[in-house]
Parts: sequence; C-alpha cells; structure tokens
Amino acid sequence: MTVTLTTSESAPGTTEADVLVIGILQTPDGPVAAPGADGVDEALGGTLADALAALGATGESDELIKIPGGGKLPATVVVAVGLGAAPADGAPFDAERLRRAAGTALRELSGNKGPVKDKDAGKSVALALPAADPGEAEAVATGVLLGGYTFRRYRATPAADVTVTLLTSDDNAPAVHRARVVADAVNLTRDLVNTAPLDLPPATLAAEAQRVAAETGVSVEVLDEEALAAGGFGGILAVGRGSSRPPRLVRLAYSHPEASRTIVLVGKGITFDSGGLSLKPPKSMETMKCDMSGAAAVLSATAAVARLGLPVNVVGYMPLAENMPGGAAQRPSDIITIHGGKTVEVLNTDAEGRLVLADGLARSADDHPDLVVDVATLTGAATVALGRRTAGVMGNSESVAADVAAAMRDAGEPAWAMPLPEDLRKGLDSTVADMANVSGARDGGMLVAGLFLREFVPDGVAWAHLDIAGPAFNEGAAYGYTPKGGTGAAVRALVAIAERTAEGRLPGA
Repeated sequence: MTVTLTTSESAPGTTEADVLVIGILQTPDGPVAAPGADGVDEALGGTLADALAALGATGESDELIKIPGGGKLPATVVVAVGLGAAPADGAPFDAERLRRAAGTALRELSGNKGPVKDKDAGKSVALALPAADPGEAEAVATGVLLGGYTFRRYRATPAADVTVTLLTSDDNAPAVHRARVVADAVNLTRDLVNTAPLDLPPATLAAEAQRVAAETGVSVEVLDEEALAAGGFGGILAVGRGSSRPPRLVRLAYSHPEASRTIVLVGKGITFDSGGLSLKPPKSMETMKCDMSGAAAVLSATAAVARLGLPVNVVGYMPLAENMPGGAAQRPSDIITIHGGKTVEVLNTDAEGRLVLADGLARSADDHPDLVVDVATLTGAATVALGRRTAGVMGNSESVAADVAAAMRDAGEPAWAMPLPEDLRKGLDSTVADMANVSGARDGGMLVAGLFLREFVPDGVAWAHLDIAGPAFNEGAAYGYTPKGGTGAAVRALVAIAERTAEGRLPGA
C-alpha cells in the first residue's frame, strides 16, 4: 500500500474520509473516546459508548473495533483502536503506544485480517488520535507510515493507495516532516531486506547506495574487488571469494557546515549467507537475505540525517559480500589480514559478518570520529539471550552501551546493554595468528563477537555494537506497525544516535 499523509485542523466529525480512526481508553466504567475524537460521540447521537460495549470493546492496547458511521458522519466506517489506560493528568501519551495504535489501524487497511478488509483499501482515512503536541503528532504519523507498508515487488497485483489525513495543529508540521523522513528511511531498508538475494548482489546494493546518495546530497565512494585488494581489506575479500558475484565496500559521507562532531556507522552487508564452507542447515538459510540489514540501515539512516539537515558529520560504511561455498571460498584455518594489518585465523566461515565489519571498523580510524557504531545481524546467540524483538548493545565502556541502548529505546526500538566480560577474550586467542574469528567454547556467543569487533575499533574512540539478529526480520505475525519480513530495525535508532551525538549527549562526543 502506498500511503500519502497530509495534515488538517478540521474537526473529526466533519472531516471527509471513508474511514475515521479514533482512540479509545480503558476506564473502570468501560472504554471511552480518547482526546482527538472530539465531536464523534455527539455526531453519533451519543451512542458511541453503547456501541463499544455491545461489541465487547475494552480499550486495551492495539484492540480494533469497527463501528458503522450510520450516515451521521462523513466516514462510512469508524475504527476504534485501543490505547490502554489514560496517562496521568497533563502527561502526553506514550509515543510507542501511539505509534503502535496508528500502525495497527493502517496495517489492517493493507491486509487481510481485522475489522477493515481489502475492500476498504484504496480509500481515504482520517486519523483522530491524540496528536496535540509535536511528540504525539510525530508518533502517530510515524506509526501510520510504518504500519501502512507493504512489499509488492514480486506480486502480480500492485499495491493499493490510501490517503491519510492526520488531524493535528499546523504547528506540528515540523514533527510530521521528521516522521515522513524517518519512516521513508525505515521503509527503504524494509524494501532492500525483502528483495530476493538473486536480485541484490553486492554490486547492485552498491548501485542502490549511489542512487540514494545522489538524491540526498551524500557523497559516495565504491571500492570494487581490485580496489579492495589494493587497500588491504582482507576480511571483505575473504568472505566474498566463494561467490561469483564479487564484494564491494561503500563509503558514504554527509557533512554539515556547523558540525563539530563526527559519527561513523558501519553496517554488515552480507547479501546472502549460506555459511560458506561451514554450511548452514537448509532451514537456516531461508531468511538469510536479511543478513545485509545492517548495511541497509546505515544507508537509510545516513540519507535521513542528510534530509533532516542534522548538524553532525556522518560517515557510513557498507561492507558488502555474498558468503557462498564456491570453489574459491575461504577455508577453515585460513589466515586473513584485516585492513590495518591485524591477522585473523578463520575457524568458522559462518562467522563472516565480524570479518567484514572488522575492515570497516579499522578503516574508520581515518575519519577521526567521536563515536563509532556498528550494526549487524551478527549472532544467533543474541536471539537466545534477548528474543526476537530486542537488540543487544555492547560498547567499549558501560556508559557508551547504556546510553546508546537508552537512545534506541527512546526511538521506539527495544534494546538492552550487555557486558563484554574480559574472561571470554582468551577464547579468541590463536596459536598462528593475532586472533581467531570464533572461540572454541559456545558460551556467550553474542559477547564473544563483540569482543572480536572491539579489537578493530580505533584507539580512544567511543564505540557501540548493535546486534539486531532478532529484530531485523519478523518471521511471526505482523504486530503494531511491524510487518512480516524485513522490519527496518536500527534505522530510527541510528538517526536518534546521530541527533544525540550532534547535541553532545552521547559519550565520546
């Protein structure tokens, strides 16, 4: 579904739309209309509460109830979405609750479940959810634009179009603009992750980066396999050797004339991961088109920072390779040299993401950053520890990890700071190279991967590692504003991290 979002200061009861979305709150006496729905009950002749009660509504979060307009409203359908309990007196609504409510309503318009069916798609929707202040307006707008996402590239039927009018003050226009920019970035990442790996080899993803960079005024440089060899990027080259489609390294750069701080973003870009010679089981390969989620997030977030004109310099690295078991593939026990000279004994070719990230992290020293953040679908161990919706955050100090995780949560992306126990580092010792790419023990796999990456961070630079193996790809049912498939994980977080870096609110900045 293609969503066009506009704003209006019209009253809900008089706004022309096919579908009117209102919020409802839980109270001891039953559900009541939330702020923003002024005049709807009156237009319905005071029957809203009775209709909700008759339909079994409770007002709990994400609940959806469909009520006929009955000719008393311009809308033929009123969709009531639950917001849970009302906030304390005078407090704004929780942003994530609003995002989820708006996303739930719009997601139902695009799909096949819930009170609004396909026959209602392609129409107009008015949103009368709480959107009084900029934070609320941005949250609702973000939820709408993310919840209305569909991926139709490989479908015979094109996506339906829907026009959404957000009922809010014109004073909130800047907040709604930010929502559009960030949601566009998230949805770009979703598109890239959902694209079949046959259609997105490293060279094609690099070309997409060039297209996006040209549209947003971001400078871009692409290194092919010959340039990678000349630059000593042994990790990227080793991982890509088994594929007939050679690797690439993309460097994006956005600068602002008033910026005093620089952040480097490095995203894992394995366009398909078979595991290499350490072959994955077939079932484990089915979602491995998502193994470039980190690189896609770096591309989209850098573009969003540029579109927002944030006063911070951003350098983004996208190390891109396809990890295949071809005749030229790297072998377990091979020794490779990462950019900068450190050698690694490759004991497991399925621990490849850390090898390409190592090249990007080492290269970031030339950019003299205040903060380096890498993002990757790196370890299955992250999902064992934190589940499918929460990212793990590690850093070279506890404060960096904690502050970055907090920034992610504030942006609506669940994250948890994790330790990097020094006793696990000895598991990466090698008898023939500077270090090995995996530990001989299975303990703390997510943390060991973080310890490996820490070895390539420039000295004296604050660093955080985001393991998004869980939240990057949703194999379960859609929920809130999150679809099945690619979720666009980490894009909102990276934009928020860039903002806080610009403001000096993150360590090292």
